[in-house]
Amino acid sequence: MIHKIKTSVDFLHKQGFENPEIGVILGTGLGKFINQLNILKEISYQDIPHFSASTVEYHAGKLIFGELHGKRVIVMHGRFHLYEGYTLEEVTYPVRVLKALGVHTLLVSNAAGAVNLSFKKGELMLVEDHINLQGGSPLAFKGVEKLGERFIDMSEPYDSSLLKELESIAKEQNITIKKGVYASVVGPQLETRAEYRMLTIIGADAVGMSTVPEVIVAKQLGLKIAAISVLTDECDPDNLSPINIPEIMAIVEKSEPNLVHLFTQLIKNL
Repeated sequence: MIHKIKTSVDFLHKQGFENPEIGVILGTGLGKFINQLNILKEISYQDIPHFSASTVEYHAGKLIFGELHGKRVIVMHGRFHLYEGYTLEEVTYPVRVLKALGVHTLLVSNAAGAVNLSFKKGELMLVEDHINLQGGSPLAFKGVEKLGERFIDMSEPYDSSLLKELESIAKEQNITIKKGVYASVVGPQLETRAEYRMLTIIGADAVGMSTVPEVIVAKQLGLKIAAISVLTDECDPDNLSPINIPEIMAIVEKSEPNLVHLFTQLIKNL
């Protein structure tokens, strides 16, 4: 994998992706953050050596490099998922490339269902911890020790100083933001009533199909990490309605400006 990473990095250097400081992973429907950037370069994933192709609607599948408040920022406009048929190593490969390019801080967004019934759709949730229910680890492969520690500490995967700063920004701007535990499942099907009950029992506040693999690898690489979930639906097992994708995307669109503001202001303050 080391050779593959070098090949990807060398290619991106030649394309002008030089010395990024902050990486951002944008989740489902959360692409408007790029409008804040002074975009210098962009390239489709399929044109980058050893990158996978994003196959999911609402994921643009582009790597974008630009400047924001004097910081050099690289954005994954769309991500990869296990449910697309990719391995955990393929899902997290871009994070390794971002680190090799120079990124020291990673901001992650996702769309998630609210399992905690005191949380409401349209609200934002700061991820302060997570539960890995994806059935594997992106560090469980031969040779992982050549890329970093094998047995990494996960007592604080999300950087407390970044979380405090995001809370402060939200308070200043009167943005409602909750804190909670994000459970990551494989998908692509949504959860049954029994599964929602199980998630509540084990301590989850929200559930989605991403984020945790990238965070585990970012932690192995020593990156500072913050993640925000946009809560798109309320997962009450006793009052569960059939999935409505257009409604979910409408909620994402309505909530997105607050997420964009939080990430933009955080980058300014770093």
